[in-house]
Amino acid sequence: MRSFLYCEAGFVEKTNWLPNCWVNVECPTPEDIQYLLNQFHVPESFLSDIADTDERPRIEYEGNWLLTILRIPVQSTESGIPFTTVPIGIITNNEVIISVCYHKTELLPDFIRYSRRKELVVRHKYDLILRLIHSSAVWFLKYLKQINNEVARAEKALEKSIRNEDLLRLMKLEKSMVYFNTSIRGNEVMLSKLQSIFQEPMYMDAELLEDVETELKQAHLTVNIYSDILTGTMDAFASIISNNVNTIMKRMTSISIILMVPTLIASFYGMNVINNIEEMPHGFIFIVLISITLSALAFFIFRKIRWF
Repeated sequence: MRSFLYCEAGFVEKTNWLPNCWVNVECPTPEDIQYLLNQFHVPESFLSDIADTDERPRIEYEGNWLLTILRIPVQSTESGIPFTTVPIGIITNNEVIISVCYHKTELLPDFIRYSRRKELVVRHKYDLILRLIHSSAVWFLKYLKQINNEVARAEKALEKSIRNEDLLRLMKLEKSMVYFNTSIRGNEVMLSKLQSIFQEPMYMDAELLEDVETELKQAHLTVNIYSDILTGTMDAFASIISNNVNTIMKRMTSISIILMVPTLIASFYGMNVINNIEEMPHGFIFIVLISITLSALAFFIFRKIRWF
């Protein structure tokens, strides 16, 4: 699906392409791809690179075209991981600005609504790229808060009963943290490269650049903090599980020893040999009492050393 967005105190959708118009293509169909190739002569290799889900943030030139690839956060249901990142490509030359993303995201519609609400004026392609990076950092922070809430709910569930489902949920959230951390660092490196490319005075907006760098640093710091907390939580619950297993094994061993005492006595006096109590009228009761006494003594000893 493609849309033509023209900046008039915020992006306004147009029916056709106009000069200095932003062409936003989301979840492109084959017709959309052919339109970009035929109408704007976009390099086909750029579109192939953006389609790669594992593509890292980078910058590439081909002729007078510039490809800028970012990683943006999305909610995921297909991979089993609640949050992941996907590439979005911004393809530009002196006249055309095209963004292509092969995944449905909340970021782009939110950014367009935000531009209308704040009546933003996007002056050039570098300005748009910076604002998209800024928006991606904001959405990283939003999803990180959701991840932190999910971790808190999983911790409460694990405090009541340690289940594999809750541990697996924490593991998936930890994977999301890794994807976020890698993508944010890649966006930071790519931002540094952009600064070296767009050095002309017309592109300079120190305030916007500072805001973008601040949001990226905050997102990077937040994901590191949450990741460390989650790693510590996983290690703590792993220790708890190991400790619970040890406790259960000690109890099982204690019960086996206590039950072994009467079994051993019964085995001795159950042999078909002379034991001097086979003629006693209360020999059976005597053996039972000895077994109970020794078992109670064993129980008292294990209780004393806190194996029960």
